[in-house]
Amino acid sequence: MCGITGYIGQQQVVPVLLGALQKLEYRGYDSAGIAVLNNGELLVRKAKGRLTVLEERLAHETIAGTLGIGHTRWATHGEPSDINSHPHTDVSGRIAVVHNGIIENYARLKEWLQARDVVFRSDTDTEVIAHLINYYYQTSPGGASGGLLAAVLEVLKRLEGSYAIAVVAGDFPDRLIAVRKDSPLIVGLGKGENLIASDVPALLAHTREVYFLEDREVAILYRDHVDLFTEQGEKILRAPSHVDWDVESAEKGGFAHFMLKEIHEQAKAFADTLRPRLKTIAQSSGSTADAEYDINFDEITLDASWATAPRIVITACGTAWHAAMVGKYAFEHFARIPVEVDIASEYRYRGPVFNRDDIFMVISQSGETADTLAAMRLAKKGGARILAITNVVGSTLSREADLVLYTWAGPEIAVASTKAFTTQLMCIYLLALKLGRLRSLVSGTDYQRYLVALARVSAQAEMVLGKKDMIQRFASRQFNKHKVFFMGRLFDYAVSLESALKLKEISYTHSEAFAAGELKHGPIALVDENTLVVAIATQHELFDKIASNIREVTSRGASSLVITWEGEKGFSPIADEVFTIPKTEDSLSPLLSIIPSQLFAYYCAVQRGNDPDKPRNLAKSVTVE
Repeated sequence: MCGITGYIGQQQVVPVLLGALQKLEYRGYDSAGIAVLNNGELLVRKAKGRLTVLEERLAHETIAGTLGIGHTRWATHGEPSDINSHPHTDVSGRIAVVHNGIIENYARLKEWLQARDVVFRSDTDTEVIAHLINYYYQTSPGGASGGLLAAVLEVLKRLEGSYAIAVVAGDFPDRLIAVRKDSPLIVGLGKGENLIASDVPALLAHTREVYFLEDREVAILYRDHVDLFTEQGEKILRAPSHVDWDVESAEKGGFAHFMLKEIHEQAKAFADTLRPRLKTIAQSSGSTADAEYDINFDEITLDASWATAPRIVITACGTAWHAAMVGKYAFEHFARIPVEVDIASEYRYRGPVFNRDDIFMVISQSGETADTLAAMRLAKKGGARILAITNVVGSTLSREADLVLYTWAGPEIAVASTKAFTTQLMCIYLLALKLGRLRSLVSGTDYQRYLVALARVSAQAEMVLGKKDMIQRFASRQFNKHKVFFMGRLFDYAVSLESALKLKEISYTHSEAFAAGELKHGPIALVDENTLVVAIATQHELFDKIASNIREVTSRGASSLVITWEGEKGFSPIADEVFTIPKTEDSLSPLLSIIPSQLFAYYCAVQRGNDPDKPRNLAKSVTVE
């Protein structure tokens, strides 16, 4: 949610800031702005709307300077407007601030400042930060000689909530100050230049050497070096991290949108996630079918306590919560361990019961999801051991969890998650199968059969993508449906949840998902000729049941699409359209059955004239409640 960038160096800063903000557009925003230090004067330019609006305004003037900060805002306090856009300045106009997150005690701070004759220009919580920095800069012991850092540290003592903050000041043309708590912020280390950004892609054009700021750490960026401090002002010494991504991996690569590119990247992402963990222990020929495999997690150790764990608790939000739902079915199916799945925003408030022998899993694409982090910290405080699944190396989740499995999906730019979701599923299946084997509940023969099936998934995903034209044609006929229902049973129900979310996220179509057996308990009342029902049918033992559900909706005028296995003939006579996927094990079907739904959502969004990469009101990383 929102994006921060900043630069100090030798280059003209405006193109650098705008280029970085372009890389952060996927995070969701409704306005944009920059502040540039020019000969001791802060020049602030900001505009409601897309970044292009700001760019058009800047095209009519020349703003020189080599130090500045930028921001894309998603409104939380105050409506989207030029005035409420960031950066915000203090009363003197000498200090500028950009901020991600929410200052929960801003009303109290604002009242305190107004009692000291401070006049506010905006309705935002962020403006209090600029005024507070100015107040402590002017009134701290030693006055202005106390320095900008001393003022920022005083302000941090008084802020409650989440924040990533960048500060520049006219009196300090040689530095940029950045600090974070609960909102991501990364420092990029260049040659004769240093930068900050909310996410790695905004830095890749300049450097791959970074500091991932920890909670409550402060960074001072100079042109030739960076100093790190605790919030008490104590200096920190730490080696930087290296980012392996290349610039092209964060570009569209010839695809019309990032989302379509990332849907196509799932075959590679499956292979990248599986390769380090699936070890070949014997092979009689070059075929995957003739190989003998084992699962080996180099990054984590599954000791005997995992085999005896009485329960698994998984918490997540949004798409990651749908991955957790697949995880419930997978762990109970393969390892026969009871699984409790919780939405993180509920878990953190409901007074959960902890058992130190439980396995506590958290799933987050970004590793910065505020509710998920809060749930993890609550569980950790209760004595739980934490296993995290995330895509982002160096994220807060990865640093605070006891054990981490990275999905290795590569950068995901589109707001609606695709390859991050399916690689989360791959990690879940590997864990579930390994636990099933450790608990002696999956035989050696079955274990090999499932691992061979996983090894084939990458190639099978390519086959699904090779038939995308059929989904595109179907979407061209159905994109204007008023209601779309997704239904399925067992694993297919979990996939239905994610399918409905994808469609509503980017096409803005009202879509719902339900377990197919619940059709007659309410949803069927909404079915009419303006309804499309998508039935996901990959669980052989329940084919007759789902076929009955399809007949119920088509008899009431609904259009229908069935996603099922190749070679299945039973659905063609009763459905308007059948899309088939390559055959694998029923219990592994979500890895493939979600891809047609992703494509359908994408093509419906395009047909409706929406930008699937930047859906309205949504952000890639939800770093506030």
